[in-house]
Amino acid sequence: MIRLYNTSFRYPTGEGVTGINLKISPGDFVYLIGPSGAGKSTLLKLIYVDIFPQSGHIVVDRFNSLKFKKRYIPYLRRKIGIIFQDFKLLNDRNVFENISFVLRVTGTKKSEIKKRVLRVLAEVGLSHKRNKMPHQLSGGEQQRVAIARALVNEPIILLADEPTGNLDPAAADDILKLLENINIKGTAILMATHSDRLVRGTRKKIVNIHNGKLTI
Repeated sequence: MIRLYNTSFRYPTGEGVTGINLKISPGDFVYLIGPSGAGKSTLLKLIYVDIFPQSGHIVVDRFNSLKFKKRYIPYLRRKIGIIFQDFKLLNDRNVFENISFVLRVTGTKKSEIKKRVLRVLAEVGLSHKRNKMPHQLSGGEQQRVAIARALVNEPIILLADEPTGNLDPAAADDILKLLENINIKGTAILMATHSDRLVRGTRKKIVNIHNGKLTI
């Protein structure tokens, strides 16, 4: 589903990733572990085509970076759900509107939008908060909204970039349990984190990254 072949990208500062080889199959749950500046976010940006490899190449579903044209980016990103540490919610829109926004911009029919938004709200346990504004929610609830928004396009993989970084330990554990339940239902997940505590005792695949290089 996703393959990185000897992929490298370096910023002028020298940070980035070098010689990355990684395979993520349908239904996988992979933890990407490393300290700040190790290259975690760069690797995720390569997968969702925020940046292009300087060498090597990437295959995501049927998209190959060696043959990639920029007009393909919106279609690729519909196959990828992305969540971040800082939620990135629209503060002037309620929960339902935040989630439905990504469907409206792609021209999805109103009846389909409502059905899909209500489904993902139920999946993240926020059906009763659909009319709340972001500032009326706790940090954990805001991250659940962000997860619902990432899922509403029914992606093949969910990329999570430090999704528990702004949460207290209890809320972080709840988000991790939610992601594991989403994975059990079939969505592949690649989660970047610097927290060894979160992955302690896990049976999921762990990939370590240091100075831009992977160790399995």
